[in-house]
Amino acid sequence: MRIIVPIKQVPETNAVRMDEATGTMIRDGVEAIVNPLDLYAIELAIQLRDQHGGEIIAVSMGPPKAAAALREAISMGVDSGVLVSDKAFAGSDTWATSYVLAAAVRKIGAFDLVICGERATDGDTGQVGPGIAAFLDLPVISYVSKFDSLVQGACRVHRLVENGYELLEMALPGVLTVVKEVAAPRLPTLRGKQKARKAEIPSWGAKDLDVHADKLGLAGSPTRVVKIFRPSVARKCVKHVPTDERTLNEAVDGLVGFLRGKQLI
Repeated sequence: MRIIVPIKQVPETNAVRMDEATGTMIRDGVEAIVNPLDLYAIELAIQLRDQHGGEIIAVSMGPPKAAAALREAISMGVDSGVLVSDKAFAGSDTWATSYVLAAAVRKIGAFDLVICGERATDGDTGQVGPGIAAFLDLPVISYVSKFDSLVQGACRVHRLVENGYELLEMALPGVLTVVKEVAAPRLPTLRGKQKARKAEIPSWGAKDLDVHADKLGLAGSPTRVVKIFRPSVARKCVKHVPTDERTLNEAVDGLVGFLRGKQLI
């Protein structure tokens, strides 16, 4: 079984900053980690590889330092990694990112599954996994909470929905996006860290992929962040400090009137 896991290097949650001029994430000088929700995709891939044999290839699109995310994936048990990196990719929205990652998956070659995390914690859109499937013209099941079985060239999975779960079957090859329920990510091992340190991480740029220049980066992104603002929390309140029975009754009457006005009683 050959599994490809797209992963993303993201800023620490408390270090996310946006460039108000371009509407893009500021990544320079910010501590970066593997997207926490991608760890569940990595774990599921490892479990499937251990059960059915084969290999796992992690692929990440980002600056050269994103190779560290691939090495962490290898230290957890992934077999190899590919970095997709080029200045031409800078500023890509989810559409352009999906387009480039789909081209990288196509270049990797034959596979059975692409397993993605539910979403990235920096953008929070959940669009890239389904976007990859669309560009590869493959079936996709999102919000997978449990991998049930492999049956005659198809997989059966449980999908998390608003009122419970769906049991779905998908022909392979296909794309899954997974939620936290699917597995408990393991920690890197010493042997894994040693392997990751020695691993060669190939880097593919725009010239290495079958992509069109006008579909890359900020210029090739059909969506833009047009405005960034921080919501202000402003609360108007009335404070009653009863000092005797009369003011206590006034305070109670005022509270009851307020709750009735809000149709809470």
